[in-house]
Amino acid sequence: MISRLMKRIQETGAPVCVGLDPQLSFIPARILKKAFGEKGENPEGAALALWLFNRAIVDSTFDLIPAVKPQIAMYEQFGIPGLTVYKQTIDYCRSKGLLVIGDAKRGDIGSTSGAYANAHIGQVKIGSVSSDVFRADMVTVNPYLGTDGVKPFVDACNAYDRGIFVLVKTSNPSSGEFQDRLVDGKPLYEHVADKVVEWGRESMDGEWSNVGAVVGATYPETGKRLRELMPHTFFLVPGYGAQGATAKDLAGCFDKDGRGAIVNSSRGIIAAYKKAEYAEYGEDNFAEASRRALQDMIADLNKGKAES
Repeated sequence: MISRLMKRIQETGAPVCVGLDPQLSFIPARILKKAFGEKGENPEGAALALWLFNRAIVDSTFDLIPAVKPQIAMYEQFGIPGLTVYKQTIDYCRSKGLLVIGDAKRGDIGSTSGAYANAHIGQVKIGSVSSDVFRADMVTVNPYLGTDGVKPFVDACNAYDRGIFVLVKTSNPSSGEFQDRLVDGKPLYEHVADKVVEWGRESMDGEWSNVGAVVGATYPETGKRLRELMPHTFFLVPGYGAQGATAKDLAGCFDKDGRGAIVNSSRGIIAAYKKAEYAEYGEDNFAEASRRALQDMIADLNKGKAES
């Protein structure tokens, strides 16, 4: 799977994925009015609003990027209608040629972890038939429960040509409460990185592994260190833009050839029309504002890589 992602990055010239993390506050009033008018101010109406918004964003940006990353919580909060739209969004993105990273941060043990893996990147056996469920290409995984929680996902990667991104050093301000704790003389995130490398050897796709790592751009020196520790691990890098990280901050997440990472931006792209620099587009042209913001991000990242 990771070779497919790298090929798409090379083809588009964009080491970028758009986070499809819609909130009702991001959605223009005319879309809310239409959705609520058809379904009511209830979970069904909210789910329709998410779908109409997502479809417009995808239609405006799909040709520029290799991948998208829908965050399941933004859909799950609206119950079954929301999860239906999560699946509908994945299917629509795949129909546009996009790879899909399901941001679900799943992780448990044994059969429970296996069930999560089956649902998100594998298949579930129903009688004599094996069926896809959400059918993401990759999914984020929480490693806190250790190998018991991760191995079922690695097995699914191998069985179905899929990928995972394991949380190693996240971009949020309080990540250090646990992740930076010294254990045997080094930060906990370095121990997690060592395990990611170990797990990754079980699912190599050429030079790179299908077992990737989530490494926040908000800690640039940590990104450089983790790149040294994980030379064949592909990074999913959150934190650019709205969370404060710049192209310069994340340069260390790439290898010397400018490979090895894909950078996510969510509200910086999908809610771009609310930002001062794109205010000229207004609510009616929100999708066009997203396209412009995405083009600016791609140019900024490529400039940062060239200067590093």
